[in-house]
Amino acid sequence: MQKADCFSPEYHEYSRNLLETALKDLSAYRSWRAFDPGDRHPVDARYAALPALTKKDIRDHFPVGFVPPDRDIKRGLQSGEIEFVKTSGTSNVSVTNIWNQKWWDGSERASWRLNSHAIRLAKGTPLEAILANPLNVGFVSNDEDLPMEKRRLARFLYLNEKSDPALWTPALMDRMSDELAEFRPAILEANPSLLAKLCRYLAGCGKKVFQPDLIVFTYEYPSVLHDRQIRRVFASPTASSYGSTETGYVFMQCEEGKFHQNSESCRVDFQPLKPRHGGHGIGRILVTPFDNPWYRIIRFDVGDLVRLDQGGACPCGRNSGIILSAIEGRMAAVTLTLTGRLVTLRELDNVIGGISGIDEYALEQTEKDSYDLAIVSQVKDKKALAGEARALLRRLYGDGAKISVRYEDAISPDSTGKYRLAKADFPLNGEDFLDENGLPENQ
Repeated sequence: MQKADCFSPEYHEYSRNLLETALKDLSAYRSWRAFDPGDRHPVDARYAALPALTKKDIRDHFPVGFVPPDRDIKRGLQSGEIEFVKTSGTSNVSVTNIWNQKWWDGSERASWRLNSHAIRLAKGTPLEAILANPLNVGFVSNDEDLPMEKRRLARFLYLNEKSDPALWTPALMDRMSDELAEFRPAILEANPSLLAKLCRYLAGCGKKVFQPDLIVFTYEYPSVLHDRQIRRVFASPTASSYGSTETGYVFMQCEEGKFHQNSESCRVDFQPLKPRHGGHGIGRILVTPFDNPWYRIIRFDVGDLVRLDQGGACPCGRNSGIILSAIEGRMAAVTLTLTGRLVTLRELDNVIGGISGIDEYALEQTEKDSYDLAIVSQVKDKKALAGEARALLRRLYGDGAKISVRYEDAISPDSTGKYRLAKADFPLNGEDFLDENGLPENQ
């Protein structure tokens, strides 16, 4: 749990200046002025009194509502300093944002100072291989395989050009392994689900693979299954990087496994859940990036739930800002027990992760008492595996839960290019789970 003295004076000054200029100059926040208690109140109290910024707000006010009056959008686009990028995210809502590469690179560099392995590599311009869905980053080519030179960009090599890993062939995965050995990247940045799929193949054929200095997980939630499968092949240190297109790099996992706020680049406000759903230890975060000169985002709801660390000072020695023990997963991936208690993706994943023999899974809560679990597995006794899964899920959701289990040859990502490990097929409003009486933990 972090208190105000864990933040530098500059952090509060950045927060205050950004808030006051946004309320004064930007049309997107015009209606927010009535919520601001004024500059005689602490800056944290002023932020806490404001609404959350949603993707709908961005669509409604984009782009003029978020651009400072001293910036000319047309000139910025013409010069290439900015561009418009469209993202959908796992909530399946398309949003267009203003992209400024210089700001993004600065946010990334600041985040890498929060991990001892990353900080050594960040001093130069290390080669980096990226294993991601090209719908998120890279070059899409589903009909033909692209040669290596068409997947190179400066110091980056994009290992995958297929939007659905079901299109991966053994030859393509052999190519990925061979290119790692040839390119010899210091950093491998990867969707954990895609790297796990590659590792299942490499482990199955006993093929050795080049070991980068650091593997960075990004783009999606790293399941305990992913970690176990990756560890069969890679001995490299790993770290999860957390952020969004709108907010930049928000948290970085240190070498001790905790997540540290990138407080040099952004403000984070924590809103706890009601006690029955996890209490003040679990909540959602609202992010305010500091240094983007083109795009002023205040208290943006990134759509994720996190768990505050309760262990005090981190052994890594970095104790400025909010420290998390875990990312709990997206709000769009929560499910409910039979009594209506919220189950985060991390809680579900820890249950599924305890079952041996599962390669991939996806769970859908189809009704308030019904759950459909899709499994990819190579085990022969699938009846026993299904029985174990049903028993564990009933223990989690309730004895009366209706659990169906089906087997698939593969599970494809959704239209965003990312895997959704869990979802409820009925509307859930995240605001309903928040504790209205809970104060933000960083006040």
